[in-house]
Amino acid sequence: MTLAASAQADIVHARTDARATSRDAVIDTMRGVAILMVIGIHSLPQPLDLAWTKAIDAALRPCVPIFLFASGYLTARAGRVPLFKRLKAAVIPYTIAFVAAYLYMALHNPAMDHRVTTTLARFALAYVFVYYYVFVYVGCTVVLWLIYAAAGTDRQNTEQRMTILLALAIGFGLVAGSYLDPLLFHLGFAESFVDEARMRDIPFWFSFMAVGALTATFAGMAARSMRAIVVGAMLFAYLLYLSVRLSGIGDAAVYDSTAFFLYAALFSLALLVLQPSAAWLAGLGSGSYFIYLWHIFMVMLLRDHAGLRQFGPAVSFAITFGLTALVSIAALGAVRQFSSARVARWLGA
Repeated sequence: MTLAASAQADIVHARTDARATSRDAVIDTMRGVAILMVIGIHSLPQPLDLAWTKAIDAALRPCVPIFLFASGYLTARAGRVPLFKRLKAAVIPYTIAFVAAYLYMALHNPAMDHRVTTTLARFALAYVFVYYYVFVYVGCTVVLWLIYAAAGTDRQNTEQRMTILLALAIGFGLVAGSYLDPLLFHLGFAESFVDEARMRDIPFWFSFMAVGALTATFAGMAARSMRAIVVGAMLFAYLLYLSVRLSGIGDAAVYDSTAFFLYAALFSLALLVLQPSAAWLAGLGSGSYFIYLWHIFMVMLLRDHAGLRQFGPAVSFAITFGLTALVSIAALGAVRQFSSARVARWLGA
């Protein structure tokens, strides 16, 4: 059975508000795995000075690519990009979370710059807490919409054009990931600015959305018999990515290196090939945007006020991850249970 047929057979119904909506259980399970990986990354003690913390951080880094891969995959299956609907679903919950994050930051930093231009820049670039993914998702969604528009509506040639455009986008993304930081350093920008720019390297991040769309187009070629090969290649790519980060050979960046692309793309593909389907993970996946936006408050509260560092990095990581996951899941359940459908949508639940 092909991946497309298998995924179609695994579609379930999940309640996110008063109405039941059809969802893909496999994709939601992938998103559930990804959001737990996000919590894991943010729960690690900072800075990442120890080898084991770098190893865990490296293993969990495909979280954002999984979301982008899934978005590209579902878009290719649907054959269209509902741009306004997606932007509305992303921006409204982000705006509410941004206000809350801004207030938290202001309370903890009396010297914070509150000029209108600075605040607008923080909002537009998602420069509060860890909200850069919102900027990345919006940018990648717009790029995918433009590619669909460029591909046209001629059924005979659209798929061919889409394949070429997506392949070109992947190549351009890898080039951007390789040369963005040398260019910025050459122009005299500070390292902190370069790091922020690399987190928001839209051409590179879009490459994962393009891989997801291409996977949906050629799903029949990735049969279940490829599981062992894909998983094995993914594990090798992880060791390669980890080795690069530990040794500092070549581009050892956390985000947009070629080694990271290979590992994260194969990780996303391996998840899809394995066809995971767990109801509780799918439930988390369907509300992953809510968890992404709000889990960081728990992480920051523990980091700023709990004094967990005294217990050592391993215990601190375990407590932070466990409490953050539990509180985030409970909050998601409470919002879905007690709020109206409109409020739940506004909060990303």
